[in-house]
Formats: sequence, structure tokens, C-alpha cells
Amino acid sequence: MTDTEIEITADLVRDLLREQHPDLADLGIREVAGGWGNQMWRLGDELAVRMQRMDPTPELQLNERRWLPVLAPRLPLPVPTPVRSGEPSARFPKHWTVMTWVPGTPLDRSSISRGDHAADALAGFLRALHVQAPADAPVSGDRGGHPKECTDGFDRFFHAVVPDDLADDVRAVWDDAVAAPEWEGPPLWVHGDLHPANVVVSDGTLTGVVDFGDVSAGDPAWDLAAAWVVLPAGAASRFFDAYERADAGTIRRARGLAAMKSLFLMLMGRNGDLGLPGGKPAWGPAGRAALERVLRW
Repeated sequence: MTDTEIEITADLVRDLLREQHPDLADLGIREVAGGWGNQMWRLGDELAVRMQRMDPTPELQLNERRWLPVLAPRLPLPVPTPVRSGEPSARFPKHWTVMTWVPGTPLDRSSISRGDHAADALAGFLRALHVQAPADAPVSGDRGGHPKECTDGFDRFFHAVVPDDLADDVRAVWDDAVAAPEWEGPPLWVHGDLHPANVVVSDGTLTGVVDFGDVSAGDPAWDLAAAWVVLPAGAASRFFDAYERADAGTIRRARGLAAMKSLFLMLMGRNGDLGLPGGKPAWGPAGRAALERVLRW
């Protein structure tokens, strides 16, 4: 059995805790639906165990361990913060981390009804996050750069799932993003992977952000794409007004990246409908709705 085929169960999680953090081993353990690169298990009421699953290297978990304690104190929304480290062992040859639990329901299984409030909350969160990253901040190989560096990925998603009646309009949005000017400021901290499964909502609004494995230094347009990918129809303008810092070129890049992210969600949704590994059926409708918001802008 290979590492990726190891079945992660509640008993395994408890055994690992007994081995490495026995003071936590008697807390209640229950699986959290979702996840791809990592699998989450609730641990008591306030903690969670993040188990490396599909991610081929521990880099994303190690990024979270290193940088979330630095970033979390200044962010205005709850984010998971590492509290214990689990190291590879004979029982489980991958990394795992005990983190604080962020209450709420992931947006891919819920909805935002208070669009203005969510727009303001997201803008405030990203204003706080988007500060100059230190020289030793991670740099992502596939996130944080100019859209023109992602043409192969966009084309792959585009040819796989773009609806025929939207193809020309989607291509035009992407071409405009590729033609937009480069980010001229210093590399900023970016979450890098804001989409419906990585934000949580309560009472109809955004109340937390999770999964910081892709946190890196780069172009803030990667996160500003959430104006269309995360927020409901009609909220993007309020978001950009509240964020205040996005010039026209940055918005062009962000809109193109939002189109690409929407197609990715649609592809993951299709894979889920086909029963393929890692597929997420709920992501398909979320991606189509996001794509339509991009095109209506």
C-alpha cells in the first residue's frame, strides 16, 4: 500500500495523538467532509487535525506551520493557527498538524445572503493580509505571478469545460488579463487559493478563511479574484470600493484569474460527477455561477 493509499481513520488519528501528543488523545474525533490535499478531523470543540493526504510533499503544511502564527494576529477574520506538529512515523509516514478550528460552514456547502457585509469583510481581510512579504516568504510556482505565466493551465481548463456559448467571452476576459500590466509593487502576502471551499460562512456572511498551504509572496490579483469567485452577484463593486488599493490593471488581472479559477471549479465538479478521484460535485455549480459573475462585470 502506497502512502497515498493509506486509509485515514479516526482510530489512526487517535493512535498518532497517543504517540506524539497524548494529552489530546482523549478528545472527541470526527471526520470533516471535503478536503483534497489534506483531510481534516475535528478534535474536541476547538481543534482540528490536518492530515497530509494527496499533497505529494509536506511543503504546504510546513508553510502553514511557519507563517500562520505570524499572519493570524493581524487578520480581522478567524484563520486556523497551528498549535501542535505531528511528524512522520512508522504508523503514518506523512506530516499532520493540530490547528485551531474555524467555526462556520464552507461556502461550497452554504451560501452568502448578506452580500454587502461579506464584501466589506473580505476587503478588510485582504487589506490586512496584503502587506509586503519578507524576503524569506515562500514563492509559489503556480500562484502569485502574472496571468501570462498561467496560459497553459487556463487553456487546459478552457478546452475541458468552457460552455460553447460562453467561449468567446471567456477567452476575451483572459486575453485582456494577459495583456494587463505587471504588478509593479513589492511582492505582497497572498492567500493564493481563495475559492468557495476555503472560506467559511455563518449567518449569511463571510466569517473565516482556511487552507493557507499556498500562502506566498506575489501579485494581490490572485486574491482579488475572489470578488467574483467567492462573493455573490452584485458584490464585486462594493468589494473593490472597500479594498481601495486595486488599480485598473490589477482588476483586469484579477478578473482573468477569476475566469480561470471558475473553469477549474467547473472541471473539479465534472470530475466529481464522473466519480473521479479528488472530484467535487458541488464545485461545478459554484464555478459556473462564478464564471457568469465574471462575464457580467
